Amino acid sequence: MQQSAKMPLVAVLNGPNLNMLGLRQPEVYGRATLDDVEALCAETAERLGLAIDFRQTNGEGELISWVHEFRGHAGGIIINPAGYSHTSVALLDALMAVELPVIEVHISNIHKREEFRHHSYVSRMATGVICGLGIRGYALALTAMADLLEDAG
Repeated sequence: MQQSAKMPLVAVLNGPNLNMLGLRQPEVYGRATLDDVEALCAETAERLGLAIDFRQTNGEGELISWVHEFRGHAGGIIINPAGYSHTSVALLDALMAVELPVIEVHISNIHKREEFRHHSYVSRMATGVICGLGIRGYALALTAMADLLEDAG
């Protein structure tokens, strides 16, 4: 979706393996696909008066480059860092460097899963974290981001 003068841009970034939604561990992640997530985000953003740039990558470096790209260009970032949540100090550093509000989203409740998933580097600097509510977490994150941007405006 293109940004207009009236619609703040929000980056919706997705990390590794999220392209496999609907196929990979449906008992954990549900049956919705990444296309379903994108459609939900587009509908929610339109209702809220936001423009979104929705992306997914399996590459850590590409994800970090995208974060950098949005500095001075977007109002905020919604990110599901997936496995990079638990491993990437570099992603944390990138998010800190862009000086934007960040909302971290996880489809599953990472605190009910394996111990190593309980820690997220991204959470250290995120404005807020939503986990365990399935893909609805993205709509909630967009609603929260709209409020944050309005409050800052």
